Amino acid sequence: MTPAVCFCPMPYFHVYGLTYFARALAMGETVVSMGRFDMKTMLTAIQEFRITHMALAPPVVVLMTKGPGLIDGYDLSSLEVVGCGGAPLRKSVVELFQQRFPNVILGQAYGLTESTARVFGTMGPKEGQVMGASGKLMSNCEAKIVDPETGISLPPGCAGELWLRGPSIMKGYVGDEEATAATLDSEGWLRTGDLCYIDSEGFLFFVDRIKELIKYKGYQVAPAELEHLLQSHSDIIETAVIPYPDEEAGHIPMAFVVRKIGSTIDESLIKDFIARQVAPYKRIRRVAFIDSLPKNVAGKVLRKELIKLALSSAASKL
Repeated sequence: MTPAVCFCPMPYFHVYGLTYFARALAMGETVVSMGRFDMKTMLTAIQEFRITHMALAPPVVVLMTKGPGLIDGYDLSSLEVVGCGGAPLRKSVVELFQQRFPNVILGQAYGLTESTARVFGTMGPKEGQVMGASGKLMSNCEAKIVDPETGISLPPGCAGELWLRGPSIMKGYVGDEEATAATLDSEGWLRTGDLCYIDSEGFLFFVDRIKELIKYKGYQVAPAELEHLLQSHSDIIETAVIPYPDEEAGHIPMAFVVRKIGSTIDESLIKDFIARQVAPYKRIRRVAFIDSLPKNVAGKVLRKELIKLALSSAASKL
């Protein structure tokens, strides 16, 4: 077996980077680190140090699959395993990654700072083939899906809020009893705030953050579903969907889109592309094009920044 050489571009103040780094050291593996993230520096490091294992955020995986000519000229043949966390990978991205790197295992995981990182994860190539799944429950952990309104447990295949319990779950937020009481119940269950479902084989599927669901005329629209569909378009590199205020509907789905260089796709084409695949209430009603999506250091899209941008753009046109 090839000695593992791990690359961890994630910040160590983030639970993902910290636990990945600590695990690699505990296993006696070689760890390659870097300062501020840069794609070309990462690709050079893979080639120079013969990296075998990497921990990445979804936007970097997207770039590895859809970036035009970005990885050309680099020898990435040493790669064996790429782990992805911090946010779910869309099915279309997984498929593109597997096409471009057929000999690399792409693993996904689900976890939070409050759960001390991973509580669900894919183990081995077989589990990694389950499209859209974040893996199965780790040992010494408990999980259940409940109705967010009633707290009643739901059966396999039904979407609801994911609750977690186990020795790795936090004791509470320091100096904030109110926030602790809102997150942990009296029996030690952690309310994640994530809308998920677990299938009959025990695989976890993330739907969206409950707080980020768009309320359109009383209907609930999951931004992640629309983002998944948009991401499947060959002219779109990455995208994010946000709620945009509307006097009649309450909120409407608005998409921020990063186009491929040279693409001529416009707002009407994007709206039509989505309209053909979803129910009328889920349709994209507004589209804005942007050079890149704002993200935090862990690679998560900053939706609040996009909402501010959308509202400020609307105000400037008044």
